[in-house]
Amino acid sequence: MNKVVYKPLSWGVGALGGLLAGQVFKQVWKRAAGEEDAPDAIDRDYTWAQVVIAAAVQGAIFGAVKAATERAGAVGYRKATGDWPD
Repeated sequence: MNKVVYKPLSWGVGALGGLLAGQVFKQVWKRAAGEEDAPDAIDRDYTWAQVVIAAAVQGAIFGAVKAATERAGAVGYRKATGDWPD
């Protein structure tokens, strides 16, 4: 029963985490690069380094936000039910 209840909750938390990560990355990129949007991999106006750095920063932010939201969801689930989701 533990997994049946937690799984849909974790999907919702994950979706919110993805939205949050996108907003965090957009703000970080705007402040760091002074541009609204990060370069796409096929954008010819950017160098290899700019494209790869943008992707690395985006991946790091998404990974950190995903881990933080998953952990917060698990802790919240434990506080609500007394069980740690497995």
